[in-house]
Amino acid sequence: MQHPEVESLDRDGILKVQREGLAGLGARLAECDAWKAHFAEAGMKPEDLASEDGLANAPFMDKSLLRDRYPFPFLTVPMEKVERFVATSGTTGLPVTFGMTKNDLHGLLPYQMARLLTAAGVRSGFRAYQGYGYGLWIGGPALDAGFSAVGCTNFPIGPGRGELAARWLRDHAYDVASMSPLWLMTLVQAAKHQGIDPRTEWTLKVAILGGQSVSAEFRAQLEAELPQGFMSQNIYGTTEAGGPILAISTPYTHADDELQLLNEDTVIVEILDPKTMKPVSDGEVGEIVVTTLRKEASPVVRWRTRDLVRLSPRPYDCPSGRRGMRKIGRIIGRTDDMIKFKGVIVFPSQIEDVIAGIPGLAKEAWQIYVDKEATTIGKMTVAVESVSAEQRPGEVCAADVRREIKARLGINVNVECHAEGALPRYEAKATRVLHRPEAAH
Repeated sequence: MQHPEVESLDRDGILKVQREGLAGLGARLAECDAWKAHFAEAGMKPEDLASEDGLANAPFMDKSLLRDRYPFPFLTVPMEKVERFVATSGTTGLPVTFGMTKNDLHGLLPYQMARLLTAAGVRSGFRAYQGYGYGLWIGGPALDAGFSAVGCTNFPIGPGRGELAARWLRDHAYDVASMSPLWLMTLVQAAKHQGIDPRTEWTLKVAILGGQSVSAEFRAQLEAELPQGFMSQNIYGTTEAGGPILAISTPYTHADDELQLLNEDTVIVEILDPKTMKPVSDGEVGEIVVTTLRKEASPVVRWRTRDLVRLSPRPYDCPSGRRGMRKIGRIIGRTDDMIKFKGVIVFPSQIEDVIAGIPGLAKEAWQIYVDKEATTIGKMTVAVESVSAEQRPGEVCAADVRREIKARLGINVNVECHAEGALPRYEAKATRVLHRPEAAH
């Protein structure tokens, strides 16, 4: 444990820290007119967060609320106290900016990231290939902060330059890599095309994979391509929460395909039924809702992430000794990337689960094409790629995908099987659902 005095607390201990944090947060927000007006709309004051039911009654936040206050919504400190800004991707509209004070960037973020990386198996002295992007995206700076705090030697390569990165993974002897899981699989293929065997010539011990959740089947196939003992760990967070700081899988949760919410002393995570907005029970699916306790410049209170997750059936029994921080499953999908097709709710992750289990297909390259930009879809096409080296006819692969989707989801979809290399590769977050009017053909 990086911080055993916190990580070993029981649930009551964590809740006590959260109550103290909410009282402090409410006092800070009470000094900001925008926050006072936001709480007033719900008949509350920010100071009410200190009461026992204060958070449960507090108003929710989402991107539309912030866009109405463009360009610097709910900035809680003077602009001269902001060291840098980060922003959401803007894939669903105008990007939303979030400020970071000196302490947000150089105090809180390293504290949070070091805990996650240590729990995942990253150690001082590791050579780190940092493959997340930079600019306004928080991914790269967050991993830089974490690797520095743990004591790693960082190579901040960012995404792209696949052929060179595949060689550097051998020549620089990296121990840990942080990137999209799809990009790591792409690098495995790039290495093979250059005559490099990742299983024997790379030295990776662990990968910190984020940007999208992948199936256990995909993860197992990726791990089989890499050195013996290698383990991939899924990291999860959001820009609004302060970065990829919410949860990570560890050697103790990996086999159950679960992550652990390891920063519940600095961020409150509610898992709520998206219809009733009430807490779900152990083992049930809900939406992740986030309240940041210690962010200074751009805190959020009850931020709706739209990410859906299953709370572990046994959230508090981690053998690591972290008894007060809950475990969750991998992200199932988002409420806003859900497809309703012929009366059936479909998430891209369910399609990926099918593709990952079909031999002869590229696991990192697939798309869903829909016939209109809406949540209720009339026509849907799944596009996949055949891997030439495996010599399985494309029509056989397509038939397998079609049959498995019908068996698992009860729907008939069009399936196209393309030649290897025809579909896009994603260096960061993959865009799996695309609008294509001709999807019916």
